[in-house]
Amino acid sequence: MVRRMELRHLRYFVVLSEELHFGRAAKRLHMAQPPLSQRIRDLERELGVELFHRGRGGVRLTEAGALLLEHTRPVLEGVDSAREAMRRILPGTSGTLRAGIPPDTMPTVLRTIADAFAAKAPEVLLELHEVSTDEQIARLREGKLDVGLVRHPSDTVGLESGPVLSRPLGVVLPATHRLADADVVRLRDLNGAPLVIFQREMAPRLYDHILAICRDNGFLPGAIRHARNPNFTHGLVLAGMGVHFNEEHPLPDGLTWRPLDENRLRWSSSVVWVPTRANDVIAGFAAVAEEALRAAGHGMSTVN
Repeated sequence: MVRRMELRHLRYFVVLSEELHFGRAAKRLHMAQPPLSQRIRDLERELGVELFHRGRGGVRLTEAGALLLEHTRPVLEGVDSAREAMRRILPGTSGTLRAGIPPDTMPTVLRTIADAFAAKAPEVLLELHEVSTDEQIARLREGKLDVGLVRHPSDTVGLESGPVLSRPLGVVLPATHRLADADVVRLRDLNGAPLVIFQREMAPRLYDHILAICRDNGFLPGAIRHARNPNFTHGLVLAGMGVHFNEEHPLPDGLTWRPLDENRLRWSSSVVWVPTRANDVIAGFAAVAEEALRAAGHGMSTVN
């Protein structure tokens, strides 16, 4: 019996129990009446009991049918609840998409992502979380984020990724710095200056990559100062306590941005997600994030 009984047969039984009319039950189930009658007879044979009295007076439950109905309804309700729970763990289908964003993402990129996603998926609430690259990857693998916008190089093994887009970095200097008017700043001309950079634990591979490029170009920082918040970073540079690498963007008075002579210093970013959790909502977010990055000057990079 266990090998052959199907949930759909139990659903047919419950609907017929509620309608007590084969024609109405068949219509409600979007099926013809003869197949419904056959499925009910199959179920009766499975159980070895008669579930319905059939006669000129219509259809009515037997004592066995009433007992089965009492036990079947909770089973089907439990199955429906389980399906709903599974539906809700899929990113976006519960009405919310949890997305990780690097702390120093440009405001224009955030605005474009929020506006474009709202237009593309108005029924889904977008939750943007300010999270570093390595923390994003950990949260994605733990199911605490649905999608992330991460910086490369990073350890994305096992994750699916959209296209990697990048934008060259320049150096942020005090407006009074001796190199503030240079057309292009050579890294070796910064040798000995303190460097203001994000904490290594935020993106270890990117951190090491940046310092290796500096070393290759003759820039050995006299000190390394860590900052996460852009305001704190700018404050350190304004105070003459270091220089800072970033993409070109509006700066507070007293600071200036100059391009660098090293094209490998770039922000390279992509949207990543767990392959088994992919769906149309994540694909929509990936599309609008790519659009936002391109609008902010990021493009496909041939730099390794």
